[in-house]
Amino acid sequence: MEVRPLSARSIVLSLLLAVHPPELTAAQLVALGEVFDVPESTVRAALTRLVAAGDLERTDGVHRIGERLRARQRFQDAALDPPYRSWDGTWETVVVVATGRAAGDRVAFRLEMEQLRLAELREGVWTRPANLDRPLPDWSADLAVVATSNPSDVRALVGRLWDLDSWTRTGDALLAALAEDLSPADRLAVAAALVRHLRTDPALPPSLRPKTWNGPALATAYAAYQAELAAVLAPVSEPPATRQGSGTRRNRGR
Repeated sequence: MEVRPLSARSIVLSLLLAVHPPELTAAQLVALGEVFDVPESTVRAALTRLVAAGDLERTDGVHRIGERLRARQRFQDAALDPPYRSWDGTWETVVVVATGRAAGDRVAFRLEMEQLRLAELREGVWTRPANLDRPLPDWSADLAVVATSNPSDVRALVGRLWDLDSWTRTGDALLAALAEDLSPADRLAVAAALVRHLRTDPALPPSLRPKTWNGPALATAYAAYQAELAAVLAPVSEPPATRQGSGTRRNRGR
């Protein structure tokens, strides 16, 4: 599977999204840039642009992700461990009743639906099995109405809402790519593509998944990569005195 290399900006953000709390000093990010073959000048230029754009906040030399990206990190973390609950066969449905909304408001609402793992049945009607233990937002009555239902042909509805076969094929290709002997930068690019793919997992009840479903395998593979990445981050994240004493500054992560 061909995965596009990450830019310096994307590498910086991927590294910050992978750590908790999501903050590193410029010196730490420069050192990590060495691991991923990004020159110091390129890392520093990317940091300047990210701060100017509001994607990063900088205080006393420490760079941390902004609020929009903190929400993305929370969503990314949840993608690895969806809040499942036992399913009784009911579906949750959100019907948009507002009209004449601004384009920006419509885009924001669509993103919110996707983060809640609801799929659009038709314009303004979003639905999914009620098997996730998370509250829906308290929308105003003049914006949206929430209802429950028991569809008659559940499998046909699932097939209409999600292309599960295509999702599984993409997941298989990502698993194969992550198993290859790649450079640290290429592995990071594959892992970033994998977690983006996991964010689109519909998190269906097991009874509605195809036999070839690889969502759990993808989550396991990404968790293993996170452990691998933590080993790369550890020497850089140590206090300076400790890091100098260890004599370990670079780790190719291979």
